Amino acid sequence: MMKKKLTTSAGAPVTNNQRSQTAGKRGPVLMQDYKLFEKLAHQNRERIPERVVHAKGWGAMGTFTVTKDISKYTRAKLFSEVGKQTPILSRFSTVAGEMGAADTERDVRGFSLKFYTEEGNWDLVGNNTPVFFLRDGYKFPDFIHTQKRHPKTNLRSPEAMWDYWSLSPESLHQVTILMSDRGIPISPMHMNGYGSHTFSFWNNDGERFWVKFHFKTQQGHKHYTNEETAEVIGQTREKYQEELYGAIEQGKFPKWTMKVQIMPEADAEKTPYNPFDLTKVWPHADYPLIEVGEIELNQNPENYWQYIENAAYSPSNVVPGIGFSPDKVLQARIFSYADAHRYRLGTHYEALPANMPLNEVNHYHKDGAMRFFTNDFGNPDAYYEPNTKDGAFEDQSVEEPPMKINGDIMRYEENDTFGDYKQPGDLFRMFNAEQKARLYSNIAAAMDGVSMDIIERQLVHFDKADQEYGDGVRKALGISQMADY
Repeated sequence: MMKKKLTTSAGAPVTNNQRSQTAGKRGPVLMQDYKLFEKLAHQNRERIPERVVHAKGWGAMGTFTVTKDISKYTRAKLFSEVGKQTPILSRFSTVAGEMGAADTERDVRGFSLKFYTEEGNWDLVGNNTPVFFLRDGYKFPDFIHTQKRHPKTNLRSPEAMWDYWSLSPESLHQVTILMSDRGIPISPMHMNGYGSHTFSFWNNDGERFWVKFHFKTQQGHKHYTNEETAEVIGQTREKYQEELYGAIEQGKFPKWTMKVQIMPEADAEKTPYNPFDLTKVWPHADYPLIEVGEIELNQNPENYWQYIENAAYSPSNVVPGIGFSPDKVLQARIFSYADAHRYRLGTHYEALPANMPLNEVNHYHKDGAMRFFTNDFGNPDAYYEPNTKDGAFEDQSVEEPPMKINGDIMRYEENDTFGDYKQPGDLFRMFNAEQKARLYSNIAAAMDGVSMDIIERQLVHFDKADQEYGDGVRKALGISQMADY
C-alpha cells in the first residue's frame, strides 16, 4: 500500500517537515517559509471559545427505537410506528466546570440528544434532574455567574452560590437533588435524563398535549460520595470520558428507556401548581409515565472534536408534532442556545457534520463567514422568497395549532399557594436515614467558609420544607440554636 504524502492545506507537497528554512546553516529563518507560517498559524487557531456552561462534555452516537405507539398524541414521524429507528447524537456534561475541569465534581449534568429525523433535527436539551434552580430565564445569567469564578479571586465561590440560593427559595428543590446522593453519578450511563421543561405534542387532528420527557437508565443508579469522588479526581480528571468511551468500545452499549408524561391541554388551567414552572415536577399519580422507546449508544465518533465539541443543541430545533409551552426558561433558551452556537461555531454551524440534518435543507440565508457550501441550493435564480423561479416555498400543511392557554396562567405567579417548599419537602421525606445523613453532610461541606448570615437564611428554607431537614443540616454544621426570625 502506497504511503500518503504530506501536503500543505492548499495541496502542495511538503518536502521537509522537520525544520524551518534558514539563510545558511546558522542564519535566521526566512520569511518565505510559508509551510512554517501555515503550521504555526493553524496551531494558534485550534481553539474556539468553550461553552459558557456545559463546557466539559462527553458524547457518542446511537439509535432511538420506538417500542410503544404514541401516535394519538403526536404527528412527529419519528414516533410513527413501533420498531422505527432514528439515529441520534448524545452529549452529556457538567454545568459549572470549564473544559479542563474534573468531571466527577458535584454538579448537575447536561443530558442532550439530537434526533436526525426525516423532518429535520429534533434536539432535546435537558439535564439529569427533572427540575432546575429557577423558573424565569431572566435570572439565568446571574445564577450562572454564581457558579463560575469570582472576578477578583478567580476561584469558585461557595459564598456566592449560597447567597444566591438563600435569596431564591425556588432553587430549594434542585439544591436538594444536587446535595443528595444523585449529585455525583459515577458515569453518564448511571444517571437518568430529563427534558425538564414542559414541551408539547400535537397530533394530526390539531389537538395539543403538554408533555414531560424522561430517560430512565437501564444500567441502574450508581453514585459517588464526596470522599470517593475526591479519590477519583486524584487519579483522573477524565473518568466519565473513560467510562463512556470504554464501555462502547467493549460492546457494552448503554441504554435508556424513553418515557413521557402527558397532560391534556386544558388541565394546565386546573392544576394546583404551575405545570410550566421548571422548579416543579408533575406527580406521577396524576400523570403516569408512558413508555415510548429505547435509546442505545453504540458508536464512538472517529473524531471527537468534529462530532462532540461541534455538536450544537438548541430547544429551537423541533419537528412537526413537537412544540413548546409557556415555560419562561424554555422560551429564553429557544433564543439563547442557538445564539450561543452562532457566536461559538459561526453563522452556518448547522451545516457542520454533527449538526447537519439528514433530510434536504433549503433556505435563503445568505453568504457570511464560512459559507463553505453552495449559496443557491442548485438554483441561482431563487435567492429570495416569494419567487417565480421554482425556489423553495412554505409548507402550511405542518402549521402548528395555536396554544389555547390564556392569560389566566399568570394566576400561578400572582397567587402561588402551592409554594416552593412542598415538593422539596416531599422529596426529602422519601429519603431513608442514611440518605438524609449524607444530604446533611454534603450540604455542610458545601457551606464551608460561607458567611453565617447566609447560612441562617438558607436554614430557614430547609425548615420550611421539613423541620427535620433544617435540624439535620444544623447538626452537621455544629449549630445548636435556630436563629430568631
